[in-house]
Amino acid sequence: MASVIVVGTQWGDEGKGKIVDFLAEKSEYIVRSQGGSNAGHTVVVGENKYKLRLLPSGILYEDKICVIGNGIVIEPKVFLKEIDELKNKKIKISNLKISDRAHIIFPYHKLLDELQEEDLGENKLGTTKNGIGPCYMDKAGRIGIRICDLMNKEIFAKKLKFNLELKNKLLKKLYNHNGFDYEEILKEYLEYGERLKPYVADTITILNKAIKEKKNILFEGAQATMLDLEHGTYPFVTSSLPTSAGACSGSGVGPRKIDNVIGVVKAYSTRVGEGPFPSELFDEIGNHIRDKGNEYGTVTGRARRCGWLDACVIKHASYVNGLDSLAITRLDILDDLDKLKICVSYKYNGKIIEDYPADLDILSKVEPVYEEFEGWKTDTRNIRDYDKLPKNAKKYLERLSEITETEISIISVGAGREETIICKNVF
Repeated sequence: MASVIVVGTQWGDEGKGKIVDFLAEKSEYIVRSQGGSNAGHTVVVGENKYKLRLLPSGILYEDKICVIGNGIVIEPKVFLKEIDELKNKKIKISNLKISDRAHIIFPYHKLLDELQEEDLGENKLGTTKNGIGPCYMDKAGRIGIRICDLMNKEIFAKKLKFNLELKNKLLKKLYNHNGFDYEEILKEYLEYGERLKPYVADTITILNKAIKEKKNILFEGAQATMLDLEHGTYPFVTSSLPTSAGACSGSGVGPRKIDNVIGVVKAYSTRVGEGPFPSELFDEIGNHIRDKGNEYGTVTGRARRCGWLDACVIKHASYVNGLDSLAITRLDILDDLDKLKICVSYKYNGKIIEDYPADLDILSKVEPVYEEFEGWKTDTRNIRDYDKLPKNAKKYLERLSEITETEISIISVGAGREETIICKNVF
């Protein structure tokens, strides 16, 4: 039995979906614990490619119980569409469990997200405008509406009326917007509630009972450490906690019940949206990585900013998450490069900084200090044994492990489940 958390160590898009899907084979429960439908996973199974937005990657296995935890914010319309799309592809959904404590996204959240982002002007955050932030704001403000409220028509009607009066007043006075019709949203969401009802459960009890029964449980993170509200590049972060601590609070499972924390590391760096990115590339190498790696958002289609691997970021993530090991992804994207670099520290005002600064003004002005490596110029996609990797590829990986003081357990050399090298068993 083991409880394993998989988290992203960079700015998201590390390939967590592939790693979770691979590990799900040995799991009995797969849990998504935070975030919303703005965070997508792409999973490749044989000839089929699945783009998941809110559903755990383990949903592609028929015999797994998939849990949407209390830390999630759900937009019912988008979520039900995702369920319908998988049903049309003959994917079984009956083992899905949705926490009755999860919060709900409404149309006013999405509109406020858009209007507030426009108001920020040059200081915009790069939000996907899916209403995630405003929903979490209501949650923190203690006026949010949860799935359990939606299951009680009288309570839901009362809470929706209160919230809508509040939001319509804000929209009219601040943005000169007419607001939303109460009866229209009430009817629409009660219909959503009926469709969601078969999946709603007390997932905290389900998961803790599963741990007592010594089941294998896999916790799947969305986004990543550098987008964490507490530990990321604030304010250019998400509104939830995509760290190992967030996985615990967002699922209702205590930290002492976790056996293993795996940090997913893309073999280079990418970032979407605004914020400092010290190792970003603006040359042909950056363009080559973006094109070969198809570095465009699963949900938004936005081009990702690309750069060299930043070991300072990974070391920070290792501290914050208490990582037991690293899962390296997309190593194959670097196969044809002549030279590679790893950022090992920063230079600021003539001084070397080895840790990740909190001050974004400093971070935007640092000069990355690189170590250079010879490329391996060999196709790695068919390699399944670490010892058979090219010598230069192993040098690159071993140096990362040394800098971050974290061993490597998994290496992905392609999108498919079978394109994986196991260095250490995590279950």
